[in-house]
Amino acid sequence: MYRIGVDLGGTNIAAAVVNQNYQIIKKLSIPTGANREANLIVYDIATVCCDVCKEADIAMSEIEAIGIASPGIVDSKKGAVVYSCNLPFVNFNICEELSKRLGIKNIHAENDANAAAWGEAVAGVARSADNSVMITLGTGVGGGVIIDGKVYSGFNFAGSELGHIVIKSGGRRCGCGRLGCWEAYSSATGLINMTNEKLDECEKSGRKTEMTELVKKYGKVNGRVAFEAARNGDSAAKETVDEYVEYLACGIANIINIFQPEVLSIGGGISGEGQYLLDMVTPIVNSERYGNKFIQSTDIRIAELENDAGIIGAAFLGI
Repeated sequence: MYRIGVDLGGTNIAAAVVNQNYQIIKKLSIPTGANREANLIVYDIATVCCDVCKEADIAMSEIEAIGIASPGIVDSKKGAVVYSCNLPFVNFNICEELSKRLGIKNIHAENDANAAAWGEAVAGVARSADNSVMITLGTGVGGGVIIDGKVYSGFNFAGSELGHIVIKSGGRRCGCGRLGCWEAYSSATGLINMTNEKLDECEKSGRKTEMTELVKKYGKVNGRVAFEAARNGDSAAKETVDEYVEYLACGIANIINIFQPEVLSIGGGISGEGQYLLDMVTPIVNSERYGNKFIQSTDIRIAELENDAGIIGAAFLGI
């Protein structure tokens, strides 16, 4: 038997057939068309599920379950998207509607960050842990929490918004409206903002920095510029990276002190810095971790499943 995982985003709908060994057999992606009615989006989800089965030469009767990873607040018990700012869903029972179109009853839905954390918990870097946390460092800071082998989402299914803990009172304004959110400092967007500020500072003072040449190379300031220049010994870039890492470590220490997971995994674009990032973050976190001299420490790791974490996690919802 096989499962289908659906990663529903504001830009694309991706669906994959996944086997019992958590391996993706075939994956397809189509544009979401997020400005359309909800029913039309569900129609396309059903279509891409059928198409990916055909591409994998697997009959729909061989599909044991379907899981949907969606942005926003997702009531996993009802299978409904309560609210998503990027999709036209308000208290919309996406599982029920998809079941009508495909004739499959075993369909589950979950928030996309929670699904990614579940993917790492069942098939990735946290598969040996009953308690784990995953953070994703992308445009924002996403998070998912696994407690005793189950996704934690709070009584109202809006929990685990880890990017919106405040780490600097009165600090930078976050997209959510609060000041000083972790997301405003530790997302790729936050790093880009810090890099731009350092570049402006260097330009005004006449200080040379390799970051200027890297911006020309990439055509823009991105999350790689400061890290790449810092690796090459650029002092201004090193200052930028040190600032970023300090905020990142502060947030991670907070999360560990709250949940004390066996594994905390880091995903998203910035996780591509790999061991270089871990070597900087881990010592700071360990120095700030509650009870650090007396209890076993959380293992901080780079996530394994990359962009497939959500789709694999979605496929295995409900197990």
